Amino acid sequence: MAELPTAPDPSAGPAAGTTFAEARAFPGAERPARTYRLDADGIGLAVSEWGDPDAPPMLLAHGGFDFAGTFDVFAPMLAAGGWRVVSWDQRGHGDSDRACLYSWEADLRDGAAVVGSLGTEPMPFVGHSKGGNLVTHLANALPHRISALVNLDGLPSHRAMSDMAGHERARRLRDEMDAWLQHRRGLVGRQRRPGSIDELAERRGRMNPRMSQEWLRYLVTVGAEQSDDGWRWKIDPSMRMGGFGPWQPQWSLLQLPGIGVPVLGVLGLDIEVMGWGTVPDEVLPYLPPGARFESLEGVGHFVHIEQPRLVADMILEFVR
Repeated sequence: MAELPTAPDPSAGPAAGTTFAEARAFPGAERPARTYRLDADGIGLAVSEWGDPDAPPMLLAHGGFDFAGTFDVFAPMLAAGGWRVVSWDQRGHGDSDRACLYSWEADLRDGAAVVGSLGTEPMPFVGHSKGGNLVTHLANALPHRISALVNLDGLPSHRAMSDMAGHERARRLRDEMDAWLQHRRGLVGRQRRPGSIDELAERRGRMNPRMSQEWLRYLVTVGAEQSDDGWRWKIDPSMRMGGFGPWQPQWSLLQLPGIGVPVLGVLGLDIEVMGWGTVPDEVLPYLPPGARFESLEGVGHFVHIEQPRLVADMILEFVR
């Protein structure tokens, strides 16, 4: 498998503001021990691993507009518990390839390709936000490959859920695809707006207001790339907030009751921009028998970033 490109030269920071070396020095952050590319039906996925390569694998899926590097504090804690933690940049995110169009089914196929590359034994699936939805669907699609499911604030509210007739789903699929194609036509040749490390951190802070500037600047050094006119996030400009193809995230709740392995759901109770706005009473009726559910007071949507030690210990105890 081909190695991923190396990180930028630490001496190549902008003339003013926070330098690469200063931003990269975030306490507790640890870049993956191994990185490589995996082919998923023609899409190259950037895969990251932490921990002993001979340890049992644990799958870790990031949220929308994130990348595997957002686990650089959290994943090493799981790896220290005796796991080979494996994550990947979803298509259009980070160092993975961009695609002509994006859909929920394509993301699921990519996840299945990563699982398929990790031997044949069952393993824990852990996912945050959109990644929590992904691993919930993978749990039903690949029941022979999962030993436990951990969903980190990827539990959407049922308030917007709708039960559609078949002809209505077909019409919605057509309309959604038309909208995506029209959206892409307007973005031909476009790039994300460049900026300094501090400027990109400030922009991301508008969506992640609970995150420290030090953490946001660190993320720039991992999830953005530098060119002559500044740094740009490595996210496909054609991707947009509010959906991943013709799909309603609330439908993931309907995937929960039939899961036959131990399930841990973790929900941050403080509402923020990137969260689902879900409250415990909206999730509890859908949990499978025997599931464990933890709601965290004073914690927002990014539970694994705000409280990495607490959440990592909770997962390690659960999967034992």
